[in-house]
Amino acid sequence: MEILTLFCKKVVVSGEWEGFAIVPGGEKVNILQFAGDTLCFVDAFPSQVELILGILSWFEVTIGLKVNWNKNQIIPVGHVSNLLECVDILACQIESLPVKYLGLPLGVSGGSSTIWDPVIERLERKLASWKTKYLSFGGRVTLIKSTLSNLPIYFLSLFSIPNKVANQI
Repeated sequence: MEILTLFCKKVVVSGEWEGFAIVPGGEKVNILQFAGDTLCFVDAFPSQVELILGILSWFEVTIGLKVNWNKNQIIPVGHVSNLLECVDILACQIESLPVKYLGLPLGVSGGSSTIWDPVIERLERKLASWKTKYLSFGGRVTLIKSTLSNLPIYFLSLFSIPNKVANQI
């Protein structure tokens, strides 16, 4: 998969592909990969979508790995006037924000306390199972400190925890 990233960087350097600026004027992201997943970020122009299609087709032919075209999705950010044209090029589905990726909600406000609901539910499930076990109060405190403190760290790597949620935990 590293060869795909290197080829994409070459296309970016050539000026054919710009990517997506997370903050205005900031560094642009064009491709993210994790395990077998690849996220490509492009402006919603048919020429950019055709470029991605060409890159993925090149990857299949050159490397011999198959792209699962049935899993392709377009997730528009904001209003995209030519969305259907882009969808036709990739022959894919349209998904809308927010979506979950690697267990984290994407496209949600970081200050919203509702994004923390799954974390709180997991904490409550852990506590409920421990209450049924024959643990002393000190044993429960130790389990809470060692195990429960690690559960929200993944979310904290992306979102600031609202005071309301911190107090609830």
